[in-house]
Amino acid sequence: VQLQASGGGLVQTGGSLRLSCAASNLRLNLRAVGWFRQVSGKEREFVSCLSDSDGTTDYEDSVRDRFTISRDDAENTAYLQMNNLKPEDTAVYSCAVGPEAGWDVVYDYVGQGTQVTVSS
Repeated sequence: VQLQASGGGLVQTGGSLRLSCAASNLRLNLRAVGWFRQVSGKEREFVSCLSDSDGTTDYEDSVRDRFTISRDDAENTAYLQMNNLKPEDTAVYSCAVGPEAGWDVVYDYVGQGTQVTVSS
């Protein structure tokens, strides 16, 4: 199983980015998908998740109403649309898959991340 996050970059405050999570040897529509972020020296933080069973989503409070998680089954890719970005969103973002969606569950696979930097 391979998960590759992409789409990060440098953006100004208030800007937008769309992150992609491409999966190999795994069907994303059969697994829960999660997005996490990590700042150097700090613990990894839950950002969002999407359930494969009923399509429900969840978000960390600071990104709710700004970020949207989705999945394209034809492309076997998950996305994280990030709008109204703030400097505190700066981090390495990674995607993960597992049997159950949630902020406090164990995900089976975590892919390599993509750097998001928001300038003030």
